Amino acid sequence: MYDIVIVGAGPSGASAAIFAAKAGKNVLVLDNDKGVTKRAWVENHYGVTEVAGPDLVATGKKQAAKFGAEIVNATVEGLEKTDVGFKIVADQGEYEGQHIILATGFMTDLAEKIGVKTKPGTEPRVKTIIDVDANGKSNVEGIWAAGTTAGVSVHTIITAGDGAKVAINVISEMNGERYVDHDVLKS
Repeated sequence: MYDIVIVGAGPSGASAAIFAAKAGKNVLVLDNDKGVTKRAWVENHYGVTEVAGPDLVATGKKQAAKFGAEIVNATVEGLEKTDVGFKIVADQGEYEGQHIILATGFMTDLAEKIGVKTKPGTEPRVKTIIDVDANGKSNVEGIWAAGTTAGVSVHTIITAGDGAKVAINVISEMNGERYVDHDVLKS
């Protein structure tokens, strides 16, 4: 049983995985390697002069793995609510998780299959988004959404920040108190 299963390893999913794994949560990231960032050239991401989208995605996955997130290349086909969380059905096997963070970019079909509410998107070319509250919670207890699929701008810096925000909110709920992650410069 994973504490948090993240579907998607683009900027929002990988950022969520970095924060969750660094917080000591048992994290699984399932990614089909088809995200739109893989086709991007990025020159407006804070802290990075310029980067090819595939390199940005690879770096995000590497950072998440550094803190203990397990990254599996898989396509998630379905989610089922259980007594203790969720069963995740993927083409590479079945997994269990207490919380799910959907970071599925332009795709909402997985969310809709389990009864997560959606609404029209506001970004160009984003037809449908997951209806979440300010914390990233959906109408299905235990399912959260981050990034473009949650209605934030498609820009990588914004989706990465949203993934971090949602992960902090999940961690805080799990811990029963507000979670803050600040490292101190080593001398």
